[in-house]
Amino acid sequence: MTVQECYAAMGADYDGVFSRLRKDERIQKFLLMLLKDPSYALLCESMEAGNAEEAFRAAHTIKGVGQNLSLTPLYESASRLSDFLRGRNDITDEARNEFGTLKEECKKTADCIRQLDAPPQA
Repeated sequence: MTVQECYAAMGADYDGVFSRLRKDERIQKFLLMLLKDPSYALLCESMEAGNAEEAFRAAHTIKGVGQNLSLTPLYESASRLSDFLRGRNDITDEARNEFGTLKEECKKTADCIRQLDAPPQA
């Protein structure tokens, strides 16, 4: 899978990220770093524990990464979740619903990135 095919599979903006990073190798490097980022695990733990403040920080980080790498669906979902959590002490039903959407986007994104990193099939 090429970087451009990966972006198409994720529904992300390849042209946007390419205009900033200029090389597929550089884009791929940053995408692979995303798989090691602890923000998603922190978000899951914080949502489970009902810690809205920590969940907000993690969602906001995912939002920033999504925006910088032009991962549009991931960015948009993380942005909505951040908005639902901002300044709150509790986790609302709206936040829980959006968290479900973000989990799906994170899984789709991670699966596509893993395919990008997989050795070619014979």
